[in-house]
Amino acid sequence: MDQTPPRKSHPKGLYVLFATEMWERFNYYGMRAILVLFMTKALLFDKAFASNLYGSYTSLVYLTPLLGGYIADRYWGNRRSIIIGGIVMALGEFVLFFCGSTYAASPQFSSVLFYSGLGLMIAGNGFFKPNISSLVGQLYPKGDRRIDAAYTIFYMGINVGGAIGPFICGLVGDTGNPADFKWAFLAGGIGMLLGVLVQQFFHKKYVTDPDNKVLGLTPETSSAKWINPVSVVIGLVLLSGAMIGLLYIDLKVVSYLTYLLIASVLLIAFVVFSDTSLSKIDKQKIAVIFIVAFFVIFFWSAFEQAGASLTFFAEEQTKRDLGFYVVPASFFQSLNSIFVVSFAPLFAWLWLKMGKHEPSSPFKMAMGLFLLALGYLWIAFGVKNVQPGIKVSMIWLIGMYALHTWGELCLSPIGLSLVNKLAPLKFASLLMAVWFLANAAANKLAGVLSALYPDSGHTTVFLGYHMSNLYDFFMLFVFMAGLASLILFFISGKLKKMMN
Repeated sequence: MDQTPPRKSHPKGLYVLFATEMWERFNYYGMRAILVLFMTKALLFDKAFASNLYGSYTSLVYLTPLLGGYIADRYWGNRRSIIIGGIVMALGEFVLFFCGSTYAASPQFSSVLFYSGLGLMIAGNGFFKPNISSLVGQLYPKGDRRIDAAYTIFYMGINVGGAIGPFICGLVGDTGNPADFKWAFLAGGIGMLLGVLVQQFFHKKYVTDPDNKVLGLTPETSSAKWINPVSVVIGLVLLSGAMIGLLYIDLKVVSYLTYLLIASVLLIAFVVFSDTSLSKIDKQKIAVIFIVAFFVIFFWSAFEQAGASLTFFAEEQTKRDLGFYVVPASFFQSLNSIFVVSFAPLFAWLWLKMGKHEPSSPFKMAMGLFLLALGYLWIAFGVKNVQPGIKVSMIWLIGMYALHTWGELCLSPIGLSLVNKLAPLKFASLLMAVWFLANAAANKLAGVLSALYPDSGHTTVFLGYHMSNLYDFFMLFVFMAGLASLILFFISGKLKKMMN
């Protein structure tokens, strides 16, 4: 078989996608780093409401890519979707900037702006998120050995943005003066616009396939009415309005999101398992995806405390005074990305070094849950017998984030790869949706659990477990992730057989 010998250097298109994704992650993680602080210090929401809002927002952020990916594949193409999504997200940040400028003088108007800004962020993310990573693999010929390295470089782009975002947005926004939070939203919006400009000016020149055809253009099957600017703007206004409404209803009217997520998963399971063209082996592989996705909920619901309860902890219970400088609480959210960049090559090397002794994917994911539980055990010991109001060393947070990152490296890339390997081609997108739905459910649960943060000696209860201090609260995650880890370790051999 004739195969073009792989070139040594990567195509320039990879670095265009790297830069675009880096600025988007700068925007998302920078804004997330100060979101609950803005809600509690400027808008004066209580911690429980702010936590639930955080959970609903991040949950919807994982749901809209299902719609955005569908529209891009059939009507808009990747490039148009990325640019439109980026502009809508930047608009969301600028609306939040105005919210941060008006909250003191006009609380009701700023509340409308706040929900509108978050709704725009959710809608824009739906078009941006699923389209950029799908272009990376298309830059290379089939079977090219550089693809794995390309995704590693791209993953670094994600984490460079994830590290810089909280740092810059924390520096300008998390100053101790609530009036300054607006500058963090402005910085996020400017970062997002830079990502859009990179796409606008360099995509057609560099983001090409091995035959130099531009990738991600409008699909041939799309009709002119779908890409008519008037239709696009009307569609975006309707979608953004729907997202603002869905967020508001879940928080203020009826908490429906959990039921919607469960119903979506059951519907997908029915559609897939009732398909008579699938063999028994296919259905066993699909069952593994559903089982693993269930365990992933326990991981991310604890991991995503970073943007909620752990930010409250960093703000109120952590010694951040270095003598000459007080470290903003939002800075700690950079740690995960810094640790990913530092340790990802080590983990990649470790799996290769183990050779035939490399553990199965479910076993690695159980290790991820175990390391997560260990991280919470570490911080639980840090606060044990510490009286309310007494601050502890930042080493407890730093150590916990290191353990959580090691857990993430065992679980996140492994899980995504597993879905790609096991999903039959005809259901590839639908089963990737199951992974996204598990993440959405986990983020919603993260908000619910963060709302149980025991504030000012107030006792909270979860499934009969009483929490009256931070030690009790952190031990909840030790029990939850630890138990999930043990069960997954126990059944990993069975799952490996089912994977064939």
